[in-house]
Amino acid sequence: MTRRRRSLLINGLLVVVLLGAGVAGYLVFFGSSGSAQPTAARTAAAANRDVSEVVTASGTVQSSFSAAASFGAAGTVTEVDVKVGDTVTKGQTLAKLDPTQAQLQVDIAQGNVDAALAKGTGTTALLTAYRQAQLALKQAQDTLASTTLTAPGDGTITSITGSVGQKVGASSNASSNSSSTTSTTTTQSGFVVVTDLKNLVLHANVSESDVSKLKGDQAATVTVNAMQAQPIQAKVAQVDLTPTTSNNVVQYGVTLALTSPPEGLRPGQSASVEITVAGATNVLAVPAAAVQTVNGASSVQVVENGAETRKTVEIGVRGDQYVEIKSGLTAGEEVVLPPVTTSTNQNRTGQQQGGQFPGTGTGNRNGGGFTGTGR
Repeated sequence: MTRRRRSLLINGLLVVVLLGAGVAGYLVFFGSSGSAQPTAARTAAAANRDVSEVVTASGTVQSSFSAAASFGAAGTVTEVDVKVGDTVTKGQTLAKLDPTQAQLQVDIAQGNVDAALAKGTGTTALLTAYRQAQLALKQAQDTLASTTLTAPGDGTITSITGSVGQKVGASSNASSNSSSTTSTTTTQSGFVVVTDLKNLVLHANVSESDVSKLKGDQAATVTVNAMQAQPIQAKVAQVDLTPTTSNNVVQYGVTLALTSPPEGLRPGQSASVEITVAGATNVLAVPAAAVQTVNGASSVQVVENGAETRKTVEIGVRGDQYVEIKSGLTAGEEVVLPPVTTSTNQNRTGQQQGGQFPGTGTGNRNGGGFTGTGR
């Protein structure tokens, strides 16, 4: 065979192979029509089960009590009796100032009271002078007491900003008598900050469309992002009466009391929450995808004697996965689920994109929410 004939033969074979590969690829990826084809209709049987409706939100773990305490008198710090991490009780001594000047003021005020009393209180002027002296004595005594800083509540020392030898001024929110209590995460300033790390709460924000569903003592499950393997049970403790608005989004704050929080939980950690706002036990239910509600009227498509027909139903609790059916259906009736459209290629591989419904017409939704059966 000449070189020219061999070259022509090889080129001809290559053309045939390329044409065959092109046709095969077209059939594999586009099928005979090249368009998407619906799978067989899926159905699910109405059956008794538990149905719950939940409101989801995100928020942060916070302390139920946090207070910043400062001295109510000016002076020099002579002792600091606690350190960060110490657990304290309300009224416990935290730190002291040099009391010398404050004690002197008390002594002077006491002398003035004694002198006024010695003059008598028989006239209005004498009585007024005596009362003024008493008032000055009371103020001096309060100042002396303010040289000792005490814990405003039970908790853990989370911050100390002063030290022995430091000169401090009088504060308007001094000592435990006027410390601030908060359940927010705003930074507090004070000589000492006491935070309750045992009684923690979760503060979250819910949308304006969901806030009307919330009320006190509703059960909830909190999942802290850093401790996802340890879900925490909680209850709604408070729902804010006024909203916050950011970027035209209206939200309401909700505070949840945590039941038996795990070790290691700390204020400031982010978490998600599911609040159960409605529930029904062992009731007739169908997958939520099967229910259509238009203008307040709900209906489902059912299969009867091999034909599909629409039935009006009365619904109860409407969850993400299932909807309670109060009337209009009986157990065992097959409701039609929305079709899943797949391509010819996906049918041949037996798997819809994403892997939720195999091409045979049976599938699982939401990790076991329901099983559909193709007809």
